Amino acid sequence: MTKVRQAVVMVGGFGTRLMPLTKYRPKPILPVLDKPCLRYLIESMADSGIEEIILACGYRSSQLVDAIGNGSDMGISIEYSYEEEPRGTAGAMKMVEDRLDKVFAAANGDVFADISLKDQIEAHLSYNAEVTLALISVSNPSEFGIARLDGDGRITEFREKPKPEEVFSDLVNAGVYVVNKQVLSYVPENAFFDFSKDLLPILMRGQKRIQGFRLKGLWRDVGRPSDLIGANMDMASKLYGPMSWGGSQVESSSIRKPFYLGKGASVTGSDVSAAVVMENAVVTNSRLTNTVIMKDCRISSAKIENSIIGPGCRIGPGAVIVSSVLGDGATVEANRKITDEKVC
Repeated sequence: MTKVRQAVVMVGGFGTRLMPLTKYRPKPILPVLDKPCLRYLIESMADSGIEEIILACGYRSSQLVDAIGNGSDMGISIEYSYEEEPRGTAGAMKMVEDRLDKVFAAANGDVFADISLKDQIEAHLSYNAEVTLALISVSNPSEFGIARLDGDGRITEFREKPKPEEVFSDLVNAGVYVVNKQVLSYVPENAFFDFSKDLLPILMRGQKRIQGFRLKGLWRDVGRPSDLIGANMDMASKLYGPMSWGGSQVESSSIRKPFYLGKGASVTGSDVSAAVVMENAVVTNSRLTNTVIMKDCRISSAKIENSIIGPGCRIGPGAVIVSSVLGDGATVEANRKITDEKVC
């Protein structure tokens, strides 16, 4: 069987829906349990036999390089491709076409994925497909590209972000692909070209075999704050579900899982129900519910629900924060109430 050893990961987006967290960093390096979100996808690829990954970068690419590195710590090679202007997902692949093998893997870097690609690669090769799309079932398909399959798993119909009345399937494009390089011949040079909106319809009209593969593992489209919270809770459940939290880092507190506590962080005198408290954050006498507290925060006698508190924030006594996102270093004064806001 042909070995698939390369992958292209498109990481050029701006992450506008996650502002202000993406004001100073690209979305793929937002943390999930103190580790860049993108790292989980890269590790999944490495575990699946991928040896070389090309990251197609755009927004704040230097930070991406600093956070991800060259892959030597994972036993793989990571190289970078830089876009001076956005090229779209297929356009990003086209830019590195001359560096690619005949068959390669690809993924959107704005997804959180802790998965295995081995079975997807095997399916692609065994069905002699031109492209194999990972598919996953979701409750709101209108936000994604949806697919209809025949009995062999071949995609017979694909529609990008249909209106609710146009939805014919709950199987959506998960943004993880196995691709025959020859399909890039349909992508124009030096142009913005999207893989699912532009290239897939061309291939479908040409009766090319587009195979569907039902994804296995943890996956989320990390486009909104609720998705980033969910990705953190998913991994806390997977990696720390059986763990008993206590000792000097957790004192006089009620903890209901999922829960994660980073290195040097502490929770004292608090009531916690589903929370991630990252490296060196300190929480005292507070109530946290379905919330992510990023590194170096200080939170005292506050109530926080369904929110993300960015790095280095300071939350004063009596503050109440609900369904909000605080950017780097924000300060919330004592007794202030914040609901459905983005605070820089």
